[in-house]
Amino acid sequence: MARAREESSVPSVRLSDGTLARVVRSPFGGGWELDVDGTPQSHVDLDDPTHLHFEYVARMGAVIDRLRMPGQPLTAIHLGAGALTIPRYIEQTRPGSRQQVVELEPALWDLVRENLPLPRGASIRVRIGDARETLGRLPAGLVGAADLVVSDVYSGAQTPAHLTTVEFFTEAARFLAPEGVLLVNVADGAGLAFARREVATVQAVLEHVIVLAEVQTLKGRRFGNLVIAASRAPLPTEWLPRLMAAGPHPAKVAEGRELDEFARGARVATDADATPSPKPSASVFTR
Repeated sequence: MARAREESSVPSVRLSDGTLARVVRSPFGGGWELDVDGTPQSHVDLDDPTHLHFEYVARMGAVIDRLRMPGQPLTAIHLGAGALTIPRYIEQTRPGSRQQVVELEPALWDLVRENLPLPRGASIRVRIGDARETLGRLPAGLVGAADLVVSDVYSGAQTPAHLTTVEFFTEAARFLAPEGVLLVNVADGAGLAFARREVATVQAVLEHVIVLAEVQTLKGRRFGNLVIAASRAPLPTEWLPRLMAAGPHPAKVAEGRELDEFARGARVATDADATPSPKPSASVFTR
């Protein structure tokens, strides 16, 4: 089994925006973390890629488990690489999947592949570039062919504004197969104004939308991550109780009228007026 490189000093690299990316031992009993200026970006367990430590990643994993038949290969596009936690998960649980990953920072990708190497023979292609611009350069054969598109893009602790808009999600949705699913990681806090706007924006592009989150996060009582899952096709009704049961707990899945009420009054984000996701306070990441 591959192991992260052992060094007396912490592997790190300075990114183009001046932030410092590091690969550090996880304080949570196994695995490694990629952090950028103290913000945890990814958790990877090289011995067990199915170990999804971050709650929002586990919620994404629960949705991915319900795509196609268990173990069947997927075609997936990942916007935002981090340490490739979800691509590794898919490679482990669905061998033979074809995956494209887009990462803005070449130095970050070099840091990850040198210290947290991918499994030998993995069909994971990493492309360097801005997520939105690179969508336009993906192979034409991927249009309408992806079972999964994941948008999980952060610059430091914030999602850039141009990756939150109706124009962006429209472009990303072009790659979805008829029953393909778009997953979006949204970080927000009190009031959830940004999350409500993102839900309204995704609803303007894809008809069938649900949101998965920890209960208090969905109530706007704590800063955290919400996962939007959206598709052109109706999401199977049996998904909802299974996603609730999958956790992590306490879990909440919002859909239908409840989700419409959640997004009521929120303006669809456009290229003309979008803002980055809110910056969390430093206390959010206190160990």
